Amino acid sequence: MKIAVLLSGGVDSSVALRLAQQAGCRDLNAFYLKIWLEDELAYLGSCPWEEDLAHARAVCEQAGVPLEVLSLQTEYQDRVVAAAVDELRAGRTPSPDIWCNQRIKFGLFCDKIGPGFDKVVSGHYAQVEDRGHVSLLKRSPDLVKDQTYFLCALHQEQLRRLWFPVGHLRKGEVRRLAGEWNLPNCDRKDSQGICFLGKIKYPEFVRYHLGERIGEIVELETGRTLAEHRGFWFYTIGQRKRIGLAGGPWYVVKKDVAANRVYVSHSDRFLDHARRQFNVSSMNWIGVEPQRLQLQAKVRHGPRLTGCQLRPLDDGRWEVTLTEPDQGIASGQSAVFYDEEVCLGGGVIE
Repeated sequence: MKIAVLLSGGVDSSVALRLAQQAGCRDLNAFYLKIWLEDELAYLGSCPWEEDLAHARAVCEQAGVPLEVLSLQTEYQDRVVAAAVDELRAGRTPSPDIWCNQRIKFGLFCDKIGPGFDKVVSGHYAQVEDRGHVSLLKRSPDLVKDQTYFLCALHQEQLRRLWFPVGHLRKGEVRRLAGEWNLPNCDRKDSQGICFLGKIKYPEFVRYHLGERIGEIVELETGRTLAEHRGFWFYTIGQRKRIGLAGGPWYVVKKDVAANRVYVSHSDRFLDHARRQFNVSSMNWIGVEPQRLQLQAKVRHGPRLTGCQLRPLDDGRWEVTLTEPDQGIASGQSAVFYDEEVCLGGGVIE
């Protein structure tokens, strides 16, 4: 088989490349996708793409695999960054990492390389199992590192082409293999945060695109104005950090976009605003639509699954009822659904 390897410069994708070699694959080509923000944002922080690329080159040289740099910055700006900014401006919480996987890494990239490559390898913590005519997306045994939440928008054609060699491993095992193979980046720390930001701080990215506008932070229960903020787009439902109020902890529970007002509740009353029910739209079922509607859900990336009941509504929308209330359900964020270890797909919280 001819294999395209998405190499980020990190440990996971580097081990994935070596595992593909160990499995007997000899016709491998590695690709580094340059998707960091354009140079005018460099003053906000250190964009690490040059460092990443140096690590990717060192890994490829050691493995004897050719590396090609593919710049997708313009497309990334149009298909991911601009969409994220539009969502923030509308008061919603976007899911740019989900769009990155769907639209760029396993969308545009696969279109660019064409049908000549049989499989696309990446270092994602997820598993693909072919069962008859359907490819299933399954969780990693490392529930903390599991990335199926970020892969929920993929479709069958994409999934059939993917191979995640580290998906059945835990992070510690991946680190051990990197050390045994003496990979040039074996001691490199994991990247954190949103894929396109690099070392740029998220509030600085938001400020660059949306600026600042003074508004009120109001206690929801009393209507008291507690402080000022610099724009509702810096806040998301359930947020506790970076609110800047004394006597807390305080949590964001509501936003008024038209009035540029952020509502908070003290931790004593925060759980009063937890919700069990919400609707999702733009649903993507990775395989067939499930027949059994008692499932599990995630309303954010993390190891925890919550039981839920789904009910189909009009126009492809679904009503979701959680078995336990959640205080961080944010419009625009993705709700992803599972049948035990199988990720079935997800939709956008209204």
